[in-house]
Amino acid sequence: KNPNYDNKRLTYGFLIGLHSTAYQIKYADRFVTPQFDTLYAVEPDWSPGFSLGFIVNYKLADLLDLRLTPKVAFYEHKLRYRFTDDQKNVDELVETTMVEFPVLLKFKSERRENLRMYMIGGIKPGIEASGKKKVENTTDVLEIKGMNLSLDVGFGLDIYYPLFKFSPEIRFSRGIMDVLDNRTNKFGSPLERVNTNTVNVYLIFQ
Repeated sequence: KNPNYDNKRLTYGFLIGLHSTAYQIKYADRFVTPQFDTLYAVEPDWSPGFSLGFIVNYKLADLLDLRLTPKVAFYEHKLRYRFTDDQKNVDELVETTMVEFPVLLKFKSERRENLRMYMIGGIKPGIEASGKKKVENTTDVLEIKGMNLSLDVGFGLDIYYPLFKFSPEIRFSRGIMDVLDNRTNKFGSPLERVNTNTVNVYLIFQ
């Protein structure tokens, strides 16, 4: 099916993504001081989300492609602040809409009939597009920077059909940028660093 597809130097497509994401935190040194004697843990929780985007794929060599996948991703991140006294646990939710620009290299296996395995990896810069931070009172919320940078790595399967190519893909994304913006309010002061971890499942059509 579609035997000449891989002869094309430049191809286009779109993707639909589902993901689960969570913050990874590092406590500040002041977390063990009397200032936080009633706060005994800050626990990240995994939350679902989705993304939509386009694909521009350029063939560099027979088994190597350069892929750009600009997309819009909708994230929810949760942190639970646990206390030892009568104060109730506090759940802090951060909702962000990110415009992301992954730049990826795709390493392909040899095609076997209508199937081809591949590995993929690269960097993913992103910037927040929702603008919530500018309009909300952020004195009593967890303040997060409006940009992020991640390393992505994953694998997938190209399945060739007569009129298109379908590729299910799993990709792991590790934020390498500290996204904690305010370390002085009650939610930010126990923390030294906040990074993102995301597991993505993409359905790609080209």
